[in-house]
This record gives sequence, C-alpha cells and structure tokens, in this order.
Amino acid sequence: MKTLVASILSLAVVAGLSGAALAEEAPANGAAPAHHAEGETPHYPLKHPKEEEWSFAGPFGHYDKGQLQRGLKVYTEVCAACHSMKLVPFRTLGELGYSEAQVKAFAANYEVQDGPDASGEMFTRKAVPSDYFPSPFPNAEAAAASNNGAAPPDFSLIAKARAVVRGFPQFVFDIFTQYQESGPDYIHALLTGYEEPPAGFQVPQGGHYNPYFNAAAVLAMPKPLSDGQVTYDDGAPATVDQYSRDVSAFLMWAAEPHLEERKRTGFMVMIFLLIFTVLIYLTKRSIYANKEH
Repeated sequence: MKTLVASILSLAVVAGLSGAALAEEAPANGAAPAHHAEGETPHYPLKHPKEEEWSFAGPFGHYDKGQLQRGLKVYTEVCAACHSMKLVPFRTLGELGYSEAQVKAFAANYEVQDGPDASGEMFTRKAVPSDYFPSPFPNAEAAAASNNGAAPPDFSLIAKARAVVRGFPQFVFDIFTQYQESGPDYIHALLTGYEEPPAGFQVPQGGHYNPYFNAAAVLAMPKPLSDGQVTYDDGAPATVDQYSRDVSAFLMWAAEPHLEERKRTGFMVMIFLLIFTVLIYLTKRSIYANKEH
C-alpha cells in the first residue's frame, strides 16, 4: 500500500514539473513562435483556444434561446452559403422558441428535391418542417470546385467533431471540472483568429493564415465575418466577436440538442446514487449492529 501511494505521489510530482516546464517554454499569451526550427514538426493548432463562458457549460448549463436564434441568423445569412446541416431537420427549430407557423415559414424559404413524380421525374418543391437543411451544392465535387478544391464541411456535428485535445495533465482536471466546451471554444477562436502571418511565413495562393486552425497554419476559407455584416433584431452588438459566439452556441445546439435533458437526467442519477449509498450504509449498520466483531 505504501509503495502504491509513493508511486502515485511520484507521478503527481512528475506531472506538475512537466506542466511547469511546458508553461516556461510556451510563448506568452499563447502566441506561437514566428517559425519552427529547420526539420521540426509543428504542432497544430499553433495557438490554443481560450476557454469562453457559455450558458450551457457546467452540470446545470442550459441553452440561451435568444443566443441560439441569433446564431441561426448568422448561419443562414453567412455560413449557409457554403456549409450544409444535412442532419438537422427544420422541425427542431421549435426548440429555439419559434412557433409552428414560424418554423413552416422558415422552411418555406428553402427548396428541396423530391420525387419521382407520376411521370418518373424528380422535381423541386418548397421545404416543409420535416425536411432537413439542404446543401448549397449538389454534391461534394461541386462544393470543392467552388471553394479552391476544399469542400466545406457539414455543420451538423461540427461543434462535437472539431475539438482541440488538451494534453496531460490538463485533460485530467477537465474530468473534475466537466469541461466539454472545447468545440464551441475552437469555433469561436477560429472565426476570430484570422491575422497577418509572422515575418518570413509564406502563405500559399488562395490560403489564409489562422494560427487556431487545428490542421495547419493556413486554411482555404477566407475570414467569413466582419462587423456590421448581420443585423440583430434584439439589439445585440453587431461585432465579429458576438457573431462568433452566437453561431458557436447554435452549432453546439445543432450537435447536441438534448444537452439540457442529458444534464437533468445526470443530476437526478447522481442524487439517486447518493441516496442509495446512504441507504446501503444504514442497512449494513442495522444488520451488523448486534454482531460480534
């Protein structure tokens, strides 16, 4: 037992020293070095996303419907020109606070392919709530051809699929803090992280420097947002930071629409387990109360 405890303490000390060493080697404010040593393999992203404050964070987190509606507006007016959400049906927009009539009117703004008809031909019609968000391109090849050879990813699950892995020992602390917002943090950082490349860094033609991109230092997508690009009905600030926060929250909802229900269920399960543990302990005390030890 003493050997086991000593081993655990040794690992904790090593982890702490390693974390301190990494902190000393890391550039200030998370800035990436202007260039890497010759032959050195860079680690992406060059800058790690900062933890943002989200209403849906933590064990009692919940979605802000006003923010989700603003995020939907940013998606439809900006992102939908290139990115699809083929796994999200229009009917789920009722969870954002819209009435059935509003959902029907929103869906009718889109056209979807249907058929075949009586003559065996495919046709287009106005979308209904049971339809899904259509893709802006007929196929992946057309999407790539229209975007410098890189097909824009589908946004249905991107808030769960695009997450920066936090190394040891940070991921251990995340278990106890229940940090699960890496995806929205990454999307927000990416949308607000476009900047001029460092001196000596060559950006390929058609590329755009963004140190928060988790696959390279350059991506094909140009900066999609600018101040005043979308007008909010509720008077929220028309800034890139606000747009990025709202659309990140909306994409988190699209990827996990039942987050609130999951957290409520988890809380009730924890309460049940706590009560059950107390009852088991009292039962044990009652059974063995008159037993000789």
